[in-house]
Amino acid sequence: MSLQKSVKSVGGEQDTTSICSSVTTQPDRHGFFGGAQYSPEPKRTVSPSTILKREQKWLRMLNNWEAFMSKNYKKVRERCRKGIPASVRPKAWLYLCGGQLLLDKHPNEYEELLQAPGDPKCMEDIRKDLHRQFPYHEMFIREEGHGQQELFSVLKAYSVLNPKVGYFQAQAPVAAFLLMHMPSVQAFWCLVSISDKYLSGYYNPGLEVLQRDGDILHALLRRTAPAVHRHLVKHRVEPVLYATEWFLCALTRTLPWDSLLRVWDCFLCEGVKVLFKASLVVLAGALGTAKVRKRANGLCETLEVLRHPPDSVLGEEYLMYHMQRLNLTEEDFEFEHQRQTARRRAMANRSGS
Repeated sequence: MSLQKSVKSVGGEQDTTSICSSVTTQPDRHGFFGGAQYSPEPKRTVSPSTILKREQKWLRMLNNWEAFMSKNYKKVRERCRKGIPASVRPKAWLYLCGGQLLLDKHPNEYEELLQAPGDPKCMEDIRKDLHRQFPYHEMFIREEGHGQQELFSVLKAYSVLNPKVGYFQAQAPVAAFLLMHMPSVQAFWCLVSISDKYLSGYYNPGLEVLQRDGDILHALLRRTAPAVHRHLVKHRVEPVLYATEWFLCALTRTLPWDSLLRVWDCFLCEGVKVLFKASLVVLAGALGTAKVRKRANGLCETLEVLRHPPDSVLGEEYLMYHMQRLNLTEEDFEFEHQRQTARRRAMANRSGS
């Protein structure tokens, strides 16, 4: 299967097999009326007094942000891993990803970008995708409603700011996810930071960076779950076949909402390696037992397992617990990054000679 075919539907139509048949009249606590992300009120795992203490700690950090990030980053990382309180999460994300710095540096640029005409092809593609982003969420449930209009504005502004990329379909769910938490101008600058810094090169033509990171994921899997790695090699299940959407959409179309929020708390603090860790946990959880691997005795069967991992594996506590316990160091990530970059450079040189 070509890479182009595998990314064609990323950020596009929702998987109708995973959409709930019923739509409620009352949204859940995240704003969903139905669909794959709809969930009943979860059990409270943190006491109100603990939440209040965490909120106060985060407010103190945000009021002294530069000092904390420069002198006490490990404390920021520790608190992100515990989970950012919902009340301060939008501001924390804006600060963590550098969106606030960009906004301060370019206070009027978002509005100026919206005044530009934009590339007609990009504008058409964006409009086609608006109704596909979280259609059961209260913000986007109305066709051409306020949420869809803001989503169009954010994606248009990015396409004008970065005409080399223009509009990439996988940016739509990321932008929509951000808009659920913050005003459009803040969501825009967060999208700029995520697209250009965190996922740098992912949205460029050819997707070479994505292919390289797929190889890195595969190599890291050999260290963390060798039996799963051997199974994927045996059945020729390449990373591009299962991990493309995970990385391009930063897991916004993969994880349950509570899990996604916790992973993003870490992702915006620690960077793209968090997507690798989450992916490694999902792979090991979905294909970790010999019984499952025996049943998934082919490429298509294996992909089916990876497209629908057990709910328990995607759960917030399971995911965060196992991500923090992966036996991987910063040096491991750096080594594989350099090795796979050098390997691809050598391949390019051989093909060009």
